[in-house]
Amino acid sequence: QGVQISPELLTIADNACLILPIHPALDVAREAAASAPGAKIGTTGRGIGPAYEDKVGRRAIRVCDLANEEDLKTKIERLRSHHDPLRAGLGLEPIDPQALLQQLLDIAPKILPYVKPAWRVLDQAQKAGKRILFEGAQGAFLDVDHGTYPYVTSSNTVAGQAAAGSGLGPRGVGYVLGIVKAYTTRVGEGPFACELDDEVAEHLATVGREVGVNTGRARRCGWFDAVLVRQSVAINGIDGIALTKLDVLDGLKTLKICVGYRVNGEVLDYLPSSLKDQAAAEPVFEELEGWSESTGGVRSFKDINANAIKYVRRIEELIGAPVALLSTSPERDDTILMRDPFQG
Repeated sequence: QGVQISPELLTIADNACLILPIHPALDVAREAAASAPGAKIGTTGRGIGPAYEDKVGRRAIRVCDLANEEDLKTKIERLRSHHDPLRAGLGLEPIDPQALLQQLLDIAPKILPYVKPAWRVLDQAQKAGKRILFEGAQGAFLDVDHGTYPYVTSSNTVAGQAAAGSGLGPRGVGYVLGIVKAYTTRVGEGPFACELDDEVAEHLATVGREVGVNTGRARRCGWFDAVLVRQSVAINGIDGIALTKLDVLDGLKTLKICVGYRVNGEVLDYLPSSLKDQAAAEPVFEELEGWSESTGGVRSFKDINANAIKYVRRIEELIGAPVALLSTSPERDDTILMRDPFQG
């Protein structure tokens, strides 16, 4: 696309752990073997989980290891001692150490020119007064500690991970912007109290084009879950949210917002940790009047339909955080700046 990638533009952290070819194979095989009801996690099959297991098991191959062939040989043998028994149990062939070593040696010259201590790059940038932007790749409730365990990813996805993962330190994180749709979606398995299976769900999925970008899987759709978002605001230290896809709700006569969960006769204002309680949770809804006027492409809040404004303001009240950005279409410019994070 005309962008010239160079070591001056791109840094790869020298301590980053590698996802190896052996990881996706193990990921897919284990998911296929999970035949019991509810046993499947809904993994993407990219090998991310097994790679994290090797990381915390202290047997991962890291980017810095690519510079030393002898280190690679030693680490591959350590990997084999763990993975080969697993692979045998799943009907997979043992790891071919020579083939894996050669793959790593082949990619080493392409990657090593970009390898640096990323924490140092960030530290220098911060001391120079530069702004640093961190982007989370997954939702808060896919966090391995705070999410809908075990239907989560293998890492921490909350905002605090920006500091821990980069090495910048917690004082380096300033304004935290949460990204949330004007309704709720989920990809893969796991509890979803507000999930719909009717014409509204079809409307949200079709108009919102709810298909996973990386996986191609259809997203499950439901009403806005203020309980989950309020909890996300708390565990992420969110200062403001970017509310996206408001235009997808155009044309719906009645809107609902989940304001609590009924679990075993008790109404909770948070998501319980127990998988059993999560599965049993029934949403407590509050209804609002919808709108027929299009909000698509509107770039000024004063031009937004009155009922849409009420919807946005009610969301702010329920989640305990302001809407800093409001998106009204897939186009980048169709974004209303409600509150400048750098102006308070």
